[in-house]
Amino acid sequence: MSYKMSQEQQIAIEERFARVFNDKSFKERLSSADFEKYINAKKKLSFQKHDTIFEDGETPKGVFVLEKGAAKLSKSGAFGKDQILRFIKEGDIIGYRSLLCGENFQAKAEAMTDIEATFLPADIFMSLLEVDPQLSFVMLQKISYELGESSNTITFLAQKTVRERLAEILLLLEQKLGVDPEGFIKISLTREEIANIIGTATESAIRLISEFKGDNLIEVDGRNIKILNHDKLMKLGHVVL
Repeated sequence: MSYKMSQEQQIAIEERFARVFNDKSFKERLSSADFEKYINAKKKLSFQKHDTIFEDGETPKGVFVLEKGAAKLSKSGAFGKDQILRFIKEGDIIGYRSLLCGENFQAKAEAMTDIEATFLPADIFMSLLEVDPQLSFVMLQKISYELGESSNTITFLAQKTVRERLAEILLLLEQKLGVDPEGFIKISLTREEIANIIGTATESAIRLISEFKGDNLIEVDGRNIKILNHDKLMKLGHVVL
């Protein structure tokens, strides 16, 4: 899958989900009784940076829709080292996969910034899927897209060099999380977190970031990174446009 196609698909699915999953849209499609259940059941929750939203192994009690902020899903691996699986940003929904599978959470969700979220209890979310075909369809699209992303991640880790992986992950982080007014990727990651994502030692990630900076591919300000040359990064990471 090309970088451009992946980006276009992601945006289209996010836009469809946003159009379907909101109070106004639900009110138009649901019966009065179902809409009332939804309104009375949903809760507004707040999390501070580094707070745990849910733990790996915890029983799902519902789903979370991020209204503001960003989070990460991670899995503890060998020797207690965390593996970041994916990032969650404003408008995303988390917790539904384990809920639909009837299993405990298979990853930990942690706030990377202060977060405001809507929590929807499991029984209400499942009821909405049963009575609302549009919601069911867009959730099916999200699951299918994320399954494709997981498959791409396996190929990414197995077939690319660490240098190629860093180039690609910087492009994907910018795509998924966006940039601030100065052009820096919105979420600042530690060198250890970047090393974790690309599957290498922290020292190797530090060295590669320094090399990318020296080659004028990126600008670095502490933990913040700005991409300066997208074309060269795409060629370096063998990312197809």
